[in-house]
Amino acid sequence: MRPLVGITGRRLSASLTQGMDKRFAGRHVDSFFSDYARCVADAGGIPVHLPFEAGTAEAVERLDGLIITGGQDVHPGRWGGDESALPADADPRCSTMAHDVERDAYEAALIHAAVDRGVPVLGVCRGHQLLNVALGGRLVPDLPASEVEHYSLNEALTDGDPDHVVTFTPGSLAASVYGANRQVNSWHHQAVNVLGGGLVVSGRAADGVVESIELPDRPVLGIQWHPEWQATTDPAFAWLTAAASGTHRPAGPSAAR
Repeated sequence: MRPLVGITGRRLSASLTQGMDKRFAGRHVDSFFSDYARCVADAGGIPVHLPFEAGTAEAVERLDGLIITGGQDVHPGRWGGDESALPADADPRCSTMAHDVERDAYEAALIHAAVDRGVPVLGVCRGHQLLNVALGGRLVPDLPASEVEHYSLNEALTDGDPDHVVTFTPGSLAASVYGANRQVNSWHHQAVNVLGGGLVVSGRAADGVVESIELPDRPVLGIQWHPEWQATTDPAFAWLTAAASGTHRPAGPSAAR
């Protein structure tokens, strides 16, 4: 039986939709990038979009896997960051980059429920950072410039630039999925700093920035890039659906690139 894989998303004002009938523009719509669902389906899973109301342990009990997706920064109040410069009137329903405490809360609840129940979790970009925060970790609020470009101007789909190669820890879950290293895309300005409880770093860029984290001996993986927007098929989705079905097999040497 194909595994059910839950996918988180945003909640936005319907007024942001071009051509929306003005009679309904004051209502909200739930928004999900369709590439996640496409990749899950291509990997053999059944994608299930999860609205805010599905941020419950009961929902997780019906899932075989969970993806915490990318998006805006996690609110600094959740990880002990500086809140002094936050705009007081930023509305996450009207601005896709505004902090969204409701989204943070529902996704954190899903992470806790999935980890508690052994449901495989894939955290993507923001989801990778929230995985760390939900387990008690902290973030780098704004990465300094380095030899690696982390906030790329490339358009999706892309495998990223040659300078953005992630090297994985031998024997880690990430290495079993990707091999020794992988060139990946990059659209982030924050990063994992202090690790949450039980987490370990399993992949770094050349400048030392954390690119993957995991819970040892658990099917929980956070990756800083966007696998759904890699031009080359990213094995994260095959791993997740296999883990959700109990059939994951480690990558061989040919997986490295």
